[in-house]
Amino acid sequence: MSKVFVNIGLSLDGYMAPEGMTMGKPEYKNWGAKWGAMMAWILKQQYFRENVLKLEPGGETGPVNDLVRSTVERIGANIMGKRMFDQGEIAWPEDAPFHTPVYVLTHEKRDPWVRPGGTTFYFVNDGPERALALARESAGSRDIRIAGGADVIQQYLSLGVVDELEIALAPVLFGGGRRLFENLQESVPQFRIDSVLDGSAATHLRYVRQ
Repeated sequence: MSKVFVNIGLSLDGYMAPEGMTMGKPEYKNWGAKWGAMMAWILKQQYFRENVLKLEPGGETGPVNDLVRSTVERIGANIMGKRMFDQGEIAWPEDAPFHTPVYVLTHEKRDPWVRPGGTTFYFVNDGPERALALARESAGSRDIRIAGGADVIQQYLSLGVVDELEIALAPVLFGGGRRLFENLQESVPQFRIDSVLDGSAATHLRYVRQ
């Protein structure tokens, strides 16, 4: 069966997103600079630049680039929350950077939104379990990434269905924002360290479910 995993960037003080993060206003509470500092590592990787962002050839190669490649290539479907989708709908290019089916948890009724490059957004009104069932069906033998935001990741952790956590921990302090590990049930699964990869701008931590 396909695995369910989380793959995100995280600030040193535990935030997925800085306070005031609103697309179109990167100067507000300096969130744009904070976010950019946290995610700078991935924007330099050759595989991400060429295959996800569809930029001109070039970028860094090596173990971190190989990690990015293996992560992207394992994804058969993504799940995200409505807030993340709303922010991204403003900022993503026409060829949205997923290239898989994406299931959006929402109360809004909306027809699927087909984008170039293999990304189709499906809007699920029946809760996280239904979104996961649909994602499993479309992913086949590949894995399902819980893309975010923090509240959606917390829901799937509390449901006990997350098999792996991949965290790129950047040496950046936000001082406020949306924390990753909040509002969890006491019965969440336990994880063990699987691997640690030191990069120049982030430490890449992988945990697997015990």
